[in-house]
Amino acid sequence: MFTLILLQMDMSSLTGMLPFLLMFLVIYLFMIRPQMKRAKNEKLFQASIEKGNKVITTSGIHGKISDIVDNDNTIIVETGAGKIKFERSAISMELSKKLQAPKQIK
Repeated sequence: MFTLILLQMDMSSLTGMLPFLLMFLVIYLFMIRPQMKRAKNEKLFQASIEKGNKVITTSGIHGKISDIVDNDNTIIVETGAGKIKFERSAISMELSKKLQAPKQIK
């Protein structure tokens, strides 16, 4: 079917579609692909969380992981106020990585 449509098109219609195809390519390369990569890295980070790691949630709560519950995909974070149960997806990779990074001496 697509070959029939392409055979019926002439070169002027193909050159008319070229800006739209280039626009889609640019959007894919600069917006969609990096977002997919970021989401993949976030899932890998959340799967690699271990007991004892210091983390920051997406809501800004700082704490240390005291327990991991695999059957309902949650973790228990120990904070200054006590222990709180969170979904794994509530842990921020970006903020937690900054917390884990070694301090540089100036």
